[in-house]
Amino acid sequence: MKQILRSKIIFSIFAALFILNSIASCRNSVVSDLKNGDLLFVTAKDSGLSGAINNVTQKQKNASFDHIGILQKENGKFYVLHAAPKGGSQKQNFKDFMNDQTDDGQSVIVYRLKPQYRNAIPLAIERANSMLGKTYNFDYILNENSYYCSDFIERAFREDHIFNLEPMTFIDPKTGTTNTFWQDFYQKRNLKVPEGEPGCNPNGLAASEKLERIQVLK
Repeated sequence: MKQILRSKIIFSIFAALFILNSIASCRNSVVSDLKNGDLLFVTAKDSGLSGAINNVTQKQKNASFDHIGILQKENGKFYVLHAAPKGGSQKQNFKDFMNDQTDDGQSVIVYRLKPQYRNAIPLAIERANSMLGKTYNFDYILNENSYYCSDFIERAFREDHIFNLEPMTFIDPKTGTTNTFWQDFYQKRNLKVPEGEPGCNPNGLAASEKLERIQVLK
């Protein structure tokens, strides 16, 4: 009886180790599939600032994003270069970046430049690193002293014209009028809603024909 019990315990231990090893291998496989210059799009929430951004910018049914960063592989390690409300323009450890999204209940979708455009990546990475340390642009109106997330990425690739600035809109497609969130948002800042001014957003970048959707990370 003791021998049978001992065998069951040993089997359970090996089974647990096998499962843990499989999970680790799966995670390592996902990371190993990533490439320098991959774009990490963070899925949007349904409410708050995230929901308001998505409300006036979503272009595709399968693309609903409120944030974006660019992946840099350096000395065998992965980092994410991005502009975020917390920390501004920064170079963040990939694992920490992923944990931040998980904590907020959001997923990360990997997009990649198509082969004919990938020669733009080295300069974009260099440019992105040169923009680190800038504060976050909470007004979402382009300026040279602070950046928001898609603005940071567009600037990184600007010399090779990978993305384009487009007239911004804050019109709720359901009502045909300015989204109430954005009305209040700019009123509190004593600013006019920048309808029609040049800008960009994560959904617009994701819709670029120069990108291909690769995988969901989590």
